[in-house]
Amino acid sequence: MMTCNDEETHFLFPDAALIAETKGFLDPEEGRRLFDLALCASRLSPCLEIGSYCGKSTIYLGTACRAKNSILFAVDHHAGSEEQQPGEEYFDPETWDIHRGRMDTFPRFSKTISQAGLEDTVVPVVSRSATAARLWATPLSLVFIDGGHSFAAAYTDYTSWAGHIVPGGYLLIHDIFKNPEEGGQAPYFVYQKALASGLFQELPMTKTLGVLRRLACGELPADLPK
Repeated sequence: MMTCNDEETHFLFPDAALIAETKGFLDPEEGRRLFDLALCASRLSPCLEIGSYCGKSTIYLGTACRAKNSILFAVDHHAGSEEQQPGEEYFDPETWDIHRGRMDTFPRFSKTISQAGLEDTVVPVVSRSATAARLWATPLSLVFIDGGHSFAAAYTDYTSWAGHIVPGGYLLIHDIFKNPEEGGQAPYFVYQKALASGLFQELPMTKTLGVLRRLACGELPADLPK
């Protein structure tokens, strides 16, 4: 089982001012958990996030990967998810490209990565998640799912990438609301599917961030019948 030295998390923490000015929907406590887990996991193999948006989560994950001389793959088509389109709840006109007639968050994302000094750590993958995963062969120590929040998008992200997580690695899922009145249910549905697979151990959540650890080779789930 992978273990981490808690003292490591106190150095080289991301620039708080840059995080605050970067567009995104990640709570600071959730971001801190991303940083801590990536600092631990990235010693094994690269990390990957789906749904980079303008780079807020990328700062946390990338800074941790940089500390371990590792790599963060940042997958996003940068055309916005369903809920970020014109007329929808999370539409931001500042991300609208009037020349292309569509959302384009890549310029802001690229600027964020440059400001954070992560250009030698973060590998942007400007693509739909399933397309990027089609011929993927690199083992991953951590996968963070925060892309589209429709059932189809969230489930596609899960099935596309969960199989690439190494034993002892982490599957992280954002925006988990167990109560339907608090938020959309697609991420929680995927979270439950992952748990039901028997391949993951449930760890404590941080606000809406679900944390699952891939069981190591030969490690048995706690609820396995005797």
